[in-house]
Amino acid sequence: MRRCRRPLLLTLALGLALLGEQRAAPGPGLAQDLGHLLAILVIGASAWLAYRVTTLGIDLGLARYEIGSRDAARIRRVRTQADLLRRITGVLSAVIAVAAILMTFHTARTIGASILASAGLVGVVAGIAAQSTLANLFAGMQLAFADMVRIGDEVVVAGEWGTVEELTLTYVVVATWDQRRIVMPVSYFAGKPFENWSRQDPAITGTALIHLDHSAPIGELRERLGTLLRSTPLWNGKGEALQVVDTTPTTLVVRALMTADNASDAFELRCLVREELVAYLRDRHPYALPRISVDTRPGRGPES
Repeated sequence: MRRCRRPLLLTLALGLALLGEQRAAPGPGLAQDLGHLLAILVIGASAWLAYRVTTLGIDLGLARYEIGSRDAARIRRVRTQADLLRRITGVLSAVIAVAAILMTFHTARTIGASILASAGLVGVVAGIAAQSTLANLFAGMQLAFADMVRIGDEVVVAGEWGTVEELTLTYVVVATWDQRRIVMPVSYFAGKPFENWSRQDPAITGTALIHLDHSAPIGELRERLGTLLRSTPLWNGKGEALQVVDTTPTTLVVRALMTADNASDAFELRCLVREELVAYLRDRHPYALPRISVDTRPGRGPES
């Protein structure tokens, strides 16, 4: 509410000045000019106050929802919608204020009829000229209110994994794991497929592939995986598995599956499992690691 204090005081002061300007001005010409100026300032201050009051209501509703709800996904969705509503309110307040100020000029009122008569043609021309901008505008509203992506979601776009850091009516900022920022138009998210890893539940299953020798002790390695997962807080305890998913002439392809609460924990857990399993085999069963045959003995046929 403190943010509404300045526009409220300014609006009241300008309104009182507008009411008393007829007595304060020394002449009728100056009084008319001063009254016009005060009217313009009152319109601008009123638009500022209306914007702050509207955003105050949006922020109060958001704060009340965040206090009463424990669903992180719903909180991110409401926060994204509130941010876009604040931006739309600012744009509408500015447009209405400018239109009201222009209507205070006699010339603008005189040519208003001709402007309205040609509004259809101007609208068509403006729509063609700003086709991409309007597409991004409607795509931004679609993203926010259709719950396709929210601030804080973990997404994969254009082959890059990151977290949605900012969502506006025209662009989306994705912060990658290596602290880069990818700025993409919102029309990309509305027109192309992308991965949203935390839309409903941020929990995710991670995989770690290891190539081993055919003589590797798979059962013992599976027990080692279970012991390792139970010893780290990165694992959420929901699922684990170790499977032989493929074979080649020289190796077995072993896949370790583990679940985590979010993508960041899953990445750390995958790296930990891969490192610990390889170290376990190196120390306990070195023969289980992949080897390249360098046998130089001559081949033997069936007759021998």
